[in-house]
Amino acid sequence: MSEPVRLPFDPIARARELWVRRWGQGSRARSMATATSVMRVQQLLIARFDAIAGGHGLTFARYEALVLLAFSREGRLSMSTIGQRLMVHPTSATNIVQRLVAQGFVERVPNPADRRSAFAVLTEDGLAAMEAVTRDLEEADFGLDMLSAEQHDDLFALLRAVRVGAGDFLP
Repeated sequence: MSEPVRLPFDPIARARELWVRRWGQGSRARSMATATSVMRVQQLLIARFDAIAGGHGLTFARYEALVLLAFSREGRLSMSTIGQRLMVHPTSATNIVQRLVAQGFVERVPNPADRRSAFAVLTEDGLAAMEAVTRDLEEADFGLDMLSAEQHDDLFALLRAVRVGAGDFLP
C-alpha cells in the first residue's frame, strides 16, 4: 500500500484563510472548513480502504455490499435495498452485484414475488473474502489509530448529530 502524497501545508486551513480574506470573518468559513475536512478525511479513508480491499480483489464498495448481505436477516437483499443502504444509484448497486457475481462472491436469485427483480445472496467464497478484508481493516484500526478512545466517542457523537440533522435516520 503506497503512502499518500504529503502536502507541505494544510490545504483546508489555507482555503479557510482565503475564504475569510474574500468573504470576511462573518462568512461561513468555519462551516466550509469543517465540511471540507470531513470530505478530505472521507477521501483519505476510502483510498486506504480500497487499497486494503484491493488486496483481496475487491473495492471498498463491493466489500460494503458483502457486509450488508452478511448482516441481512434473510441472507439476501434486493438491488434497490443494496443501493439505498450504500447510498448509490440503483444502476451502481446492480453493477456492484454483477461484479461480485462474476467473482463468485454473490449469487443472483429470482425474486418469487416479482419476476423482474432478483435478490443478491452471499456465497461461501464471498463470506470468506468479506471476513479477510474485515480482519485487515480491523488490523489497520480502520485508518483511525491516531485517535484515542475518547476522541473516537466524541467524533462519532459529533458526526451522528450531523447525520440526524441531515435526516439520515430517525433518532
